Amino acid sequence: MKTAFLVDGEFYLKRIRKIAPARAADPEKVARTLLWASLQHLRKLNRGQESLYRIFFYDCPPMDRVLHNPLATRGYNYQKTDSAQFRLAVHDALRKQRKVALRLGRMAPHGSWHIREDKLKALLRGQIQVGDIVESDLFYDCRQKEVDMKIGLDIASLAYNGMVDQIILISGDSDFVPAAKLARREGIDFILDPMWNQINSNLHEHIDGLQSPWPNPNGNRTRGGRQTREEASSAP
Repeated sequence: MKTAFLVDGEFYLKRIRKIAPARAADPEKVARTLLWASLQHLRKLNRGQESLYRIFFYDCPPMDRVLHNPLATRGYNYQKTDSAQFRLAVHDALRKQRKVALRLGRMAPHGSWHIREDKLKALLRGQIQVGDIVESDLFYDCRQKEVDMKIGLDIASLAYNGMVDQIILISGDSDFVPAAKLARREGIDFILDPMWNQINSNLHEHIDGLQSPWPNPNGNRTRGGRQTREEASSAP
């Protein structure tokens, strides 16, 4: 009996900043916390560490080109930014973790600039004018490519080749539904961990269970629901 973990990296990095902000700033802790969470999942399912098949982490390396903010006088190399360097450090830390496989996609060749949501709302409400928008109010949106495809292919491969009997997906969207259906038809026990993120209620019919060992950001601890106080305090 083996359990495989499939982790949407972009989602995980966003949610850990909400759930465990003290650990989210350190790449090494980010990597260790993922392993901790995986072992907690197995513990809840009455499975030992030896049942861990592998943790697949899906993400993209940061952009490696020069961007020109429309309100800036000069461009900057995105790969040199703090956020890009942090992402690369997380990838390196994950490579050093036992039982972790890094699955990297790529960033789309083109993106677009957008106004941050709070500034956009203020602009539409007439609270600020266009001239009040500054460089830091803009962000560059560039989509990941191949990540969802890699997740789907790995789910199919694990199911068809009989490598595992259980898959735990750490994700927050519904793109996984077709792959989850395939896995369940092949007899795979398919569990979703949305890291306490709200999910659509109709997703429950496409999974075999919902489980999150992470500290609830709302401060609730429910033994019947997900996590006990002792488990929360044991996080690395």
